[in-house]
Amino acid sequence: MILIVDSGSTKSDWLAVDNNGNKLMEKVRTKGLNPAILSDSKLYKRISKSKELKSNKDKVTHVFFYGAGCGTDNARTLLKEVLESIFTNATINVNEDTLAAVYSTINHPQEAAVVCILGTGSNCSYYDGKELHQRVTSLGYTLMDDASGNYYGKQLIRDYYFNNMPENIRVAFGSKFNMDADFIKYNLYKQPSPNAYLANFAEFMFLQKDSEYTINLIKKGIRLFASNMIMQYEEELKTVPVHFAGSIAYFAQKEITEVAHEMGFKVGNFVRRPIDGLVPFHTKDL
Repeated sequence: MILIVDSGSTKSDWLAVDNNGNKLMEKVRTKGLNPAILSDSKLYKRISKSKELKSNKDKVTHVFFYGAGCGTDNARTLLKEVLESIFTNATINVNEDTLAAVYSTINHPQEAAVVCILGTGSNCSYYDGKELHQRVTSLGYTLMDDASGNYYGKQLIRDYYFNNMPENIRVAFGSKFNMDADFIKYNLYKQPSPNAYLANFAEFMFLQKDSEYTINLIKKGIRLFASNMIMQYEEELKTVPVHFAGSIAYFAQKEITEVAHEMGFKVGNFVRRPIDGLVPFHTKDL
């Protein structure tokens, strides 16, 4: 049994397939497994809560894990040790989530492209057809993550409290979420995964896309992301497309395309969930 995992800070999707890529059980979902913000004990607990994974752990021969927060050696090592302690018969490979986005969005294995993730967090890399190159080291949701779910969640909460929302939007937002200050601060400062908590608010934007306020908010984040991340590859952008993965990107395709036209880069493919494209990649040589 081969496990292929696509993990963000909010959730992790697990696919179990055989050597030919045939699905062995329904997709399993656990909470997010970000080793940059979770301890080894919390990571272990989140995986172990799945009855399906627990009952099949001894059958697993390979685990190919792609995750948010796996961009440093220390984080990858931490998560690999947790996975090895659970799937004791398996060979474990841990990579950053950007590589999953690359494999699922490029049109052929040797295609060069700039590849972006806009999900709970955000990231951007250049793939030269063989290797991944990053010019900015992510410092996480507190300092970076422009145009991500947690970025937009933060902006929405700020606009609500600073009275910068149109009144009808403000009323709808306050009706959908618990906007009590103590509740918000409890989730931000006393609960694990505050970035995932913030990202939960982002869905609201896409339910209000007939509002000029919402469209401007979406575009503001995309412009920030493009300026700070995509334009790091200004020379490469002259010849390669920019592919996007993640739910925020998928639902903001129109706004991304408009900003790309403004800033002079070519938009390529959009993929909401990278995991499905990883199956043929990992089974063809087994």
